[in-house]
Formats: sequence, structure tokens, C-alpha cells
Amino acid sequence: MKEYKILIGNKETTFRLDNFAEQANGSFFVCLGDTVVLSIVTMSKNRREEIDFFPLVVDYEEKFYAAGKIGGSKYTRREAKPTNSAITNSRLIDRAIRPAFPNELEGVDVQVVSSCLSWDKESDTAIMALLATSISLMISDIPFNGPIGAVRIIKKDGQFVINPSCSERNLAEMDVVYSGLKDKSGNILINMIEGEFKETSNNDVAESFRIAQGVIKELCDFQEGIVKEIGKEKVVFETEEISEDFKTEIESAITLVDDLDEVKNNLINFCNEKYPEDSSKKKQALDILEEKISRKIKDDVLLHQKRIDGRGINDLRELKAEVGLLPRTHGSAVFSRGATRAFSILTLGAPGDILISEEMGIETEKKFIHHYNFPPYSVGEVRPLRGPSRRDIGHGALAEKALVPVIPKSFPYTIRVVSEILSSNGSTSMASVCGISLALMDAGVPITKPVAGISIGIIQDKDNYQLLTDIQGLEDHYGGMDLKIAGTIDGITAIQMDVKILGINEEMFIQSLARAYDARVKILDKMKLVIDGPRKELSKYAPRVIAFQINPDKIGEVIGPGGKTINQITDDTGAKIDVDDSGSVFVTAEDEEAAIKAVNWIKNIVREVEVGEIFQGEVKRILDFGAFVEILPGQEGLVHISKISNNRVEKVGDVLKLGDIVSVKVIGIDDQGRINLSIKDV
Repeated sequence: MKEYKILIGNKETTFRLDNFAEQANGSFFVCLGDTVVLSIVTMSKNRREEIDFFPLVVDYEEKFYAAGKIGGSKYTRREAKPTNSAITNSRLIDRAIRPAFPNELEGVDVQVVSSCLSWDKESDTAIMALLATSISLMISDIPFNGPIGAVRIIKKDGQFVINPSCSERNLAEMDVVYSGLKDKSGNILINMIEGEFKETSNNDVAESFRIAQGVIKELCDFQEGIVKEIGKEKVVFETEEISEDFKTEIESAITLVDDLDEVKNNLINFCNEKYPEDSSKKKQALDILEEKISRKIKDDVLLHQKRIDGRGINDLRELKAEVGLLPRTHGSAVFSRGATRAFSILTLGAPGDILISEEMGIETEKKFIHHYNFPPYSVGEVRPLRGPSRRDIGHGALAEKALVPVIPKSFPYTIRVVSEILSSNGSTSMASVCGISLALMDAGVPITKPVAGISIGIIQDKDNYQLLTDIQGLEDHYGGMDLKIAGTIDGITAIQMDVKILGINEEMFIQSLARAYDARVKILDKMKLVIDGPRKELSKYAPRVIAFQINPDKIGEVIGPGGKTINQITDDTGAKIDVDDSGSVFVTAEDEEAAIKAVNWIKNIVREVEVGEIFQGEVKRILDFGAFVEILPGQEGLVHISKISNNRVEKVGDVLKLGDIVSVKVIGIDDQGRINLSIKDV
């Protein structure tokens, strides 16, 4: 066993090598506090010649035992499908390491499995997993152009905090992850960003970028020291060189037209006819085509400031928006940017409709839920619908983070928005942000400000680069960066970046923030023309929620033995009732009359009776010494036989019968809360 220690922020982190997974290519533990994360990397021995991409698979696993829990369904008691947080952590690791693999790994399977084995509920397992993955790849024989450093930075109480605890993150006004690596000159380039913000300024975000670069340099230097000591020699995969004669032949056969599918089909037909026995020629020809298209796009942008669709470098595509398209939903909106179109549909539910997630046995609750769907027809394809993909979950989470800061915590409803991507030509997640914002306002949700999002791209050739505002599909595919930035007129609420180039420097990032702000202002202006703020009233089809407070000591009376009382209220009124431990009560019903009936019922149950009050009550029990009368739901008082009438009463049953409705006056309440009533004093 070998251990290496480094201080990240003010916390000592231990990197530990144990040869537990001896048949894998590499593995490493990263430990912080009582949290232990293990990353294991494995590479196939042979290349799959039939595929033309790099088949990298990254799995981040949450284990119930890590938190000392036995979780899962009572019928299985084991981990099932990955949670949304596990999926987003898998994507975070994937996006950070993927650009650092060399092109020679095309067709070579590489798998990363990163598992949280022990969790102290405070340490940041996502960053630990990413660092463990980087060092595992670096000391293995898998070709990898790392190392990758990663850090989370928050701002709390006006101060930046490096490597914060989970408790500190809960109080943060910004929470952002950066990963990066060194270029040939030793400068740090950032290659992945994932962050959520509470309307943070460009200056503060840029400052966090600068801080991250310093921490990442330390982490890269640290890992390089480990590699010098224990790193293995990297495997070399031979790639077949394309002859100059063949390259010249293919380039002369290519005629670029607007329909690239037609160009590809023509090229495939040419190769099938010319080289029917050599399938490798078709793959080489398509590689040459890709390089030719990429070269043309770069030259057009860098030399002539010309984009694929004729727009200027900073121009947005045509913006369109509509709200209130569906008659029975609680809110709806369509937002279009060029051929990208997101249809966002909103539903309001009871407070009890919250989403409860179980992550390593710890339950979390969420009142605002966004689901993103990317059906095959959005890109003109035909394939089976298999439920949400990792990409769907990641894009949904990004758009959700962008809107959370503008939704008042006092709004009692649970909100679910579904964004259906009807047509895709780049930046669908940012179109979803705009669609959600419009749908919220259409539904009458009192958001503090509308939110819009935009994607900034980059075309780079060595030291020459050009930023592109509002990238479309081909610019994303052949470009080097997809930097998504969402926010209000006053600040940023979410950022996500991944790259195909090595990474970006501070200058590129600051310029991108400025470009995104200018574009965001234009989009918000367009949205304001469609709907200039939240509607004053909720949809008539939305349920009505009435919120009020009761004495927490009275919660048991509202619930009743075995839930008898609350179930009776629900059955009689049709209302849904949610009560939390603080005494907050939320009554939800399809119509206001039912909600008011349930509210009055509950208020009567918890009402504090005062001496001198007069009630109409029902006789519930008759005893020799008097009768018990229910004056409020669940509250009874005793009418002593001497208090029934001004005349002498021999037997209670001579005057009162079960079910009689009588007027009674409260004449006393003893130390035990027992109520004494009188009929004759009314």
C-alpha cells in the first residue's frame, strides 16, 4: 500500500494505492474525512474495427452501505437503477476526462467504475471520484493525456470557499465545479464546468475561474509526482495511415453541398464501387470528409467571419415564443430558436406531491421538478422509446438548476415541468430554460424574474480562435466548446461546459460570459413581448392550496388515532391534507369550496376554547351525572346534570337524547384541559 497526501482548501485528502482490483488496468482510493471513494479503470485488449467512435463508459455508483443504511425496496433490499445524482456525477466525470483521451483509442472500449464505499455525509464524493479516476488512468497503461485536476468552489457570506463540506454548500450563493489540465506550456486550461448560482455576477464567476486554475495546477503537479514514482508504460495502439494518393483521390471526389447526408451517401457509394473488397477504405474516406468539413467551417469562421447559416458571429437565430397553448394544463409555452424548439408543460400539485429521492440511503425532497424528453423525431430519426437517457436526465437537471433561484420558497405548490423537445438543432437545454420560464409565468407562479439561456461555442485553430453566440448542431459537432449559461437580467443561475479541444483559458471564459449576457438580454426582451410577468391568477383547472399554521402540539389531534380524523376530513371534502412537524398545514383541493370546508374543519379541531363562548353541540354520550356534548370536531365538554336546566332533573335521559343538538356555554376549563359546559346558562 502507498499513500500520498495533499491539502485541498483546508482539508487533507489522501490518495491511496491498494492492488485490490488486480485484474483491472488501474485503480486508486481517494479518502477525505471518513469518506472513501474507489475508482477502477479497465480497457479492452482489442479494437472494435466496426465502430468509428471512442466507446468510453463511466459509472459512478452510490452504495447504501456507504452511509450505513439498508435501503431499496423491502422486496429486494439492494441498489437498483442509478439515482439522478449518480447519473449526473457519472456525466460530470465523463465530460472532464473524455477530451483527454487520444484519438488512437477510437474503437477501444474503456470503462470507469467509481464507487463511494464510505460516506461521512459531509465530503464531496463527486470531486473525489473525478480525482480518483484521473490518477487511476494516469498510473495505468491506458493512453491518457492527463492528469485532470478538479475542485468545487462556493461563495458563502461573501467569501470564496475551496473544497466545501455539504453543510457549507447548503448555505452557498454559488456552487461550481471546475476541472482542467495543463497545456504544453504548463498553463491550466479548464475543460469542464458545472455550476449553480443565485444570480451571480460575471465578475464573481470569473474570480472563481481564476481560483480554480490555481488549485487545479496543484492537483496536476501532485498527480504527476505520483506517476513518476509508480506509473506504468502506456499501451500503444497502431493506427493505419491514410496514403496521400488515397486522400487526394477522395478529396477530389467530394463536393460539399448543404445536405451533408447526401455528401456522405455519395462518398460511401463511390468507395463501395471503387473498393468493394476493402471495407477500411470507406471508414478512411469518411474520416477525410469529416476533416474537410471541419477545415471549411474553421476557415469560414476564422478567415471570413462567416457561419454555416450566414449569421454574424454574435447573431442569434430567429426567436419565437407562445404561451397558453394547451387548454387544460396549468401552464404551457413553446420556445423556438431557429430549428430548435422546446415545448414546456407545467403542472401544479399539492405540497405532498414532492419528489423524494434516496441517495445512499439518505432521503431528499424536491418541490420543483423538471423532466426533459428528447424523442427521436426531434432529429428526424426512428428508434424505440426506452425512457429517459443519461443525457435527458443531465439536461433536465441543468435547466432545473437554472430556474430554482427565482421560485419563491413560500409558494406552496409542488411544480412539475416537462420539456418536450419537438425539434433539435443545438442548445435544446437552453431552449428548455426559456420555455420553462414562460410556462411558469403562464401558470401564474410568482417567479421573481424570468430566466433565459444561451450556448456559446468556439472555433479554434492553434492560437487563433473565435467565439460563436447561439451555436447550432453542426457548430457544436465541429466546434470545440459548448458553454451553456443561463440567468436573469441581474445575474447567472446555471453554467455547464464541455469541450472537444484541450480546454479554455481565462480570456476565453470572460469573453464568453460577456457574449452570453448580451444574448440573454435580447432573449429576455423577446420573452417579455409574449408575457411580461406571471399571470395574476392561477389556471382555473389548477388545484387550490390553502396554507396556515397550527400549534405543533395539536398535530396529533388533526391526524387522529391511526389517521382516523385526517382520513375522515379527506373522505368528506375530497381535499388532500399535508401537515409537517412545524405545524404548517397545506390543504389542496380541486375547488376552493372543498378546500375551505377542510380548512375550517381543521381549525375547529385545533381551536382553543375560551370560557364564555357559546356553541351548538351534539350530545355524544349520556351518563348518570351528565352528558358529553361535542362542541368542535374532536372536542367534547361535560354538561353536569345540575347545569342542564333551571328545573330539577332526576335523570339525564329524561331531558337529553343521543344526537340532540343543544346550545351550550363554556363555564370552565380545568388544569387538565377538561371543558365544563352549561345549557341553563346560555
